[in-house]
Amino acid sequence: MNTIAFFAIARPTFDVPLAQSMADAAVSRLEDAGYRVTGTRTRLLMDGADAAEAAAYLDTAWRADEGIDLVILFQASFADSLMSVEIARAAQPSGAPLLLWAVPDVRDGGRLRLNSLCGINLAGHALTQQGIAYHHLLASPHGSMMEAGIDPLVAAGAARRMLAGARIGVVGDYPPGFDTCAYDSAHLQRLFGIEIEPVALHAAFAKAAAVPLVAREQVLAQIAAIAPDVAALDQAAAAGTASVYCALNELAGERQMSGLAVRCWPEFFTELGCAACGAMSMLNEEGCPASCEADVNGTVTSLLLQALAGSQAFIADLVSIDPESDTGVLWHCGLAPVSMADPEAPVSATVHSNRKLPLLFEFPLKPGRITLARLHRHGLSGGLDDYRLVIAGGEMVRSPGSYGGTSGVVRFDDPAMTVLDRIMQYGLEHHVSLVYGDVRAGLRAFARLVGLGVIELTEKEKLEMRNEE
Repeated sequence: MNTIAFFAIARPTFDVPLAQSMADAAVSRLEDAGYRVTGTRTRLLMDGADAAEAAAYLDTAWRADEGIDLVILFQASFADSLMSVEIARAAQPSGAPLLLWAVPDVRDGGRLRLNSLCGINLAGHALTQQGIAYHHLLASPHGSMMEAGIDPLVAAGAARRMLAGARIGVVGDYPPGFDTCAYDSAHLQRLFGIEIEPVALHAAFAKAAAVPLVAREQVLAQIAAIAPDVAALDQAAAAGTASVYCALNELAGERQMSGLAVRCWPEFFTELGCAACGAMSMLNEEGCPASCEADVNGTVTSLLLQALAGSQAFIADLVSIDPESDTGVLWHCGLAPVSMADPEAPVSATVHSNRKLPLLFEFPLKPGRITLARLHRHGLSGGLDDYRLVIAGGEMVRSPGSYGGTSGVVRFDDPAMTVLDRIMQYGLEHHVSLVYGDVRAGLRAFARLVGLGVIELTEKEKLEMRNEE
């Protein structure tokens, strides 16, 4: 259950009973939505002593690691910015997003009973002067806009907490000429709190070689339940992929790794005689994102998407654009989680299309709404401002497999050629992470929370929002 720290601010010269009813309704609505609400909750904070108490609460909660995912300053009525600034400062160490929530006044020709909107305007200016980032919401706790404004912020806060405790294992180095997979451990630590742990290829190979025969057979039985045609493949090579899965899974468990980035070629083929793809597909399915070509930033992006969507993610290449159908193809050798397979098509166990060795899974991706993202390193100045978060939306459409391995036909929210032009103009990496569902609002909230600039590959949604305003 996600936790929200809620503080209601008011001033006694406004309509206190109405302000209290708004605070009561807001907390009740949040709890009905499934959130755990802490803080001073419905009690109206009216002076400096109240603000100091709220700040002390946040300080204690942060030190106790209570896992606050969002701090809400609820402007129950107008108040000056002093209380907001004090509480916001105390909230900073938690790393949680900060939301200034105002409620609308009724235009009835009478008294301005709350003046809540002006209150968050005053607070927003003061917080900006202090260098404190915030989000804002103007919505009645009785209306339909509340969840749309709050849910992405809570998801972003929870994702930041998850990444701050994450360790990613890098098995081997990225291949020469694949600078898109380069990473900077110090930057990832400072941006997200992520720890990168290198693992030598030979150490992973030794662990795979030591996997008992019975364990390999158990994994092959799991694979046969998904793809019965595994029996037609070279069984020694297929067992090699099973041993790779066991080794990587054990490695992640032993070292408490949240994800892996693996140099999947050429050594897995040339030294182990098998493909790593099927093993990474199984890890992806189990919620341990595994990216090929030792793409650490790809794994970080998949972890972020997984945290926001609550479902599996994986990396893919954009390998085809067809202007006539206005679609693209997202593809990779065979590391997609099998839960992404189109239920109307079979999942096949097969060989790598170039290396001709097993084991990997082949299927078309299922239709549905998708979100694409990428942690993009756009410069080499050595600073954290070298990073951007790339965001796109689209619809996976039902289609036969476009190429061997796993592939899906996507209709982007903007024209496919426009998306391609933006990718090339920005000089983006060749891997993009994919998850089902629309979590773009959560991605934007996360980017603001950690101070990342955003590149929107598809701007259609943003334009529609402006038109609605």
